[in-house]
Amino acid sequence: MTVVVWIVEGTWPACVDAARAHTPEGSEVVLLHVADEQLPAIAHGAFAGLLGRGHPEHDPGPRVEQLAAEAASEMLQQAADRLGRPCTRVERTGRVEREVVAAAEDAELLIVARDGNRSRLGPKSLGHHGRFVVDHAPCPVLLVWPEDAPGLSSIPAPPPHPPHPHPAHPPHPPAAN
Repeated sequence: MTVVVWIVEGTWPACVDAARAHTPEGSEVVLLHVADEQLPAIAHGAFAGLLGRGHPEHDPGPRVEQLAAEAASEMLQQAADRLGRPCTRVERTGRVEREVVAAAEDAELLIVARDGNRSRLGPKSLGHHGRFVVDHAPCPVLLVWPEDAPGLSSIPAPPPHPPHPHPAHPPHPPAAN
């Protein structure tokens, strides 16, 4: 069984714990981190547009990319240590949601944490990336709460129903003029 565990800052411990609890020993576990390809480009754009031109050694884009890679590597190491069993660590760069879906192509399970509003139950507990992954994953998805799930009382009340005409008395057709 191949299991892909999506490692994201702030939510990865819950995903790793779910992998330990819900995957059999001997499963191939892939810890996946995806760096957003846009971050270095945004830093470079700010430099080029706002901070000046002509001094490429001051361009923060490459440094942002290096820092992101170092942070991802450290996070994957922490996740592997927490998992406590053999695993593969994969770092990808690109459009985050599409890279996660592509990485799960041959998996039997994808483990994902909620990335939206986690203060209440409901569809908004998934952010843009998480919703795309859940909707497009080519395998079953185990969706976990990064912390304790909110109680059922967090579900909003349903809207009131509009009054319905009584079925025994259908509405009258408009009068002809």
